[in-house]
Amino acid sequence: MLSRHIIYCGAFLQLLNFGRVSANRYRLKDAFMGQDFFNTWTWETFQDPTHGRVNYVDKETAITRNLSYVIDDRFYMRADSSSFVAAASRGRDSIRIKSNAAYDASLMVLDLSHMPEGCATWPAWWTLSAKGPWPIGGEIDIIEGVNLNSRNAATLHTAAGCSMSTSEPRIQKGTATSDNCDVAANSNQGCGTRFSSDNSYGANFNRQGGGWYAIQRDPVKGIDVWFWARGDPSIPRTIQYGSSDLVVDNDWGIPEASFKYANCDYGSHFDAHEILFDLTFCGDWAGSAFMESGCGTTTCDDFVDQNPEKFKEAYWEINSLRVYIPEDHGDGHHMHPFELARPITVLDKE
Repeated sequence: MLSRHIIYCGAFLQLLNFGRVSANRYRLKDAFMGQDFFNTWTWETFQDPTHGRVNYVDKETAITRNLSYVIDDRFYMRADSSSFVAAASRGRDSIRIKSNAAYDASLMVLDLSHMPEGCATWPAWWTLSAKGPWPIGGEIDIIEGVNLNSRNAATLHTAAGCSMSTSEPRIQKGTATSDNCDVAANSNQGCGTRFSSDNSYGANFNRQGGGWYAIQRDPVKGIDVWFWARGDPSIPRTIQYGSSDLVVDNDWGIPEASFKYANCDYGSHFDAHEILFDLTFCGDWAGSAFMESGCGTTTCDDFVDQNPEKFKEAYWEINSLRVYIPEDHGDGHHMHPFELARPITVLDKE
């Protein structure tokens, strides 16, 4: 009992200190909207490394087949939802893109109206070491889930020697699902946190018109991920209106996921990362969880091949992605705080 009281006391003191931590100040480095994803990102077409039933197409094919397009500065990427898939093919047509730039210490804010949903889907917004080879330099999954999930998962995947402390409480809204970040342990489960909000992923996320995700990479304080649903009154105004200067302070609240470095040396496990969006199907996770997710008794691959209409909601709708760097780096862009603000209208998708 004594040890439990000590842990609770420690958590209480950390919560008190949360509001007194010095604020992190950032300035805008890069902003991606609409055509920027066509012009400054790489479209990857190799075989899916997670063994998905997917065929990643190049930019020209995506545009020609109307799998990717821009409407009012919103960028869309979607799966094919009109064709049956031949047994001999790699899988259903989809998209995987990667930023040409890489970032280390940074703050990223994604304004998202819709993410892929439905059985067999496995979408992700994540970052990966530009230098590698994987897992050297690390991987950070910011948005990830499968099938009919409604709660997002954020996860770190690293080389050996990185884990989350189990003796010190982590100040986060979500629930830790695993502690060892080493890809060689637990079948590459990584060290993950399941979000507390049941509208942070999938159909529930889309039904409310989406929301905002933010990830802060601080080499000293840790890696933190926040989520605000569309219409959440607690969202900082600088996030909502796209300020070019951000201050991460107590107004941001407690993050959904927080990863600290007590048992993980940042410098030897993380370096500059590229940013990725993808949508695969089945594979190592969505495939193994397909039946238990309530998606039917057929195989996941057969579901993908024979049911094109089931993938009409399997698309990304991105309003903007903004990348900020610490203010003391001195190479960001200064603008009026709300110069980049653009009104967001939630489209009726019925």
